[in-house]
Amino acid sequence: MTAKTQLTGELTQQRVPELLTQIGTLAAATEIDLSGVTRTDSAGLALLLEISRRSHHRPVRFVRAPEQLRALAQFFGIAALLRLT
Repeated sequence: MTAKTQLTGELTQQRVPELLTQIGTLAAATEIDLSGVTRTDSAGLALLLEISRRSHHRPVRFVRAPEQLRALAQFFGIAALLRLT
């Protein structure tokens, strides 16, 4: 069974602390839909890395990543690590 979830809105320094309270649920997902993300900064990328780290060696798929998020991940050299689609 594939556990899917979706992240929406901003993944920014202001919102990441709120999302960290849900880190257990997010890390339990096998697929996270990012199509509803409207803006991302480095804190948002750090959140995605933390979700990957806490996924207990099970790959999390980040799907439908917006162009701005993919471009930022590419800039920081972590796009391949996050396996964004």
